[in-house]
Amino acid sequence: MNVQVECEQETDGRWLAEVPQLPGVLAYGSTADEALSRAQVLALRVLAEQLEHGEAKPQSLSITISAA
Repeated sequence: MNVQVECEQETDGRWLAEVPQLPGVLAYGSTADEALSRAQVLALRVLAEQLEHGEAKPQSLSITISAA
């Protein structure tokens, strides 16, 4: 599974980052970096919970997070 985070700025100035492959995984931030970081953390939590509760089958998982 490859997870991609998409980020865009809202009209009110906030940044929104979401993971289309994981419904409901989205996060706001005052900067793009903050929104991306929050969405990445949430995506990892959701994937971990799905595996822990048997909602997802274990599979190859590649996680790439660029360092600041």
